[in-house]
Amino acid sequence: MQNNPVVSHAEWIEARKALLAKEKQLTQAREELSRARRDLPWERVEKSYEFDGPQGRETLAQLFDSRSQLLVYHFMFDPDWQAGCKSCSFWADSLDRNVVHLKHRDVTPVVISRAPFAKLDAFRNRMGWSFKWVSTGGNDFNYDFNVSFTSEDIANGAASYNYVKRPATDKLLDLPGISVFYKDGGGDIFHTYSCYARGIDMMNVAYQYLDLVPKGRDESGPHAQAWVRYRDSYDDGVR
Repeated sequence: MQNNPVVSHAEWIEARKALLAKEKQLTQAREELSRARRDLPWERVEKSYEFDGPQGRETLAQLFDSRSQLLVYHFMFDPDWQAGCKSCSFWADSLDRNVVHLKHRDVTPVVISRAPFAKLDAFRNRMGWSFKWVSTGGNDFNYDFNVSFTSEDIANGAASYNYVKRPATDKLLDLPGISVFYKDGGGDIFHTYSCYARGIDMMNVAYQYLDLVPKGRDESGPHAQAWVRYRDSYDDGVR
C-alpha cells in the first residue's frame, strides 16, 4: 500500500509546481545531452556487410532505403532459439508504430538479429509487427558493434558491452542495443552513435508511462523484467 500523504488541493498544487521545476531542469539537461550526442565525432564504416531479409541479400548501404539515416535495433535472437527475446519484444512493440513517423524524418529503422531470416520473419508475423527485420546472415556486424559475443571471448574476459568488459559469469551470447548510421551523398557510411543496457530505456514507451503512475515500474531484483510476456502470451486475467 502506498504511504503518500494526503493533502488539500492548494498544498497538492504547490508540491506539483515544485516537482515541475525539477522536471524542467531535467528537460533542459536532456536537450543539452541530445545536442552533445549529435555533436559526437563519427567513425567511417570500412567493412562490407550483407544481410538476409525480405528482399534477399542486402548490403548495409541498401538498408538505408534512400534515406540518409539508419537506426538499428539489435534484437536478441540466438540462431538456436525458437523465439526472440521477451524483453526485446517489449521494446519492439514501442518501435513498430513509430516506423512511419521516423521514415518521414529521413530515418530508416531496421531490426537486426543473428537468427536466420526465416525464424525472424515467422516471429515477426506472429507478433504482428510491420518493421523490417533482417538477419546478419553469419557476418560480423553484431560482434563489431558489441551486442554479440563468443563463448571464448566471454571466458577470456575479452567481451565488451556498454563500453566496459563483461564479467565471465555473464554467459549470454547476445545483448540488446541501438546503433545509428549516416550515409552521405557520396555513399560513404559513418557510425555516429550506439547505446546499450539502460541507454535504450527511453525508447520503451510502456516504461515511460509506468514512470508516471504511483507504483512506478514495480520491479526489483536481478530479474526485474520477469513479469514481461510476449504481447500475445499474457493471461486473460490481468494481474
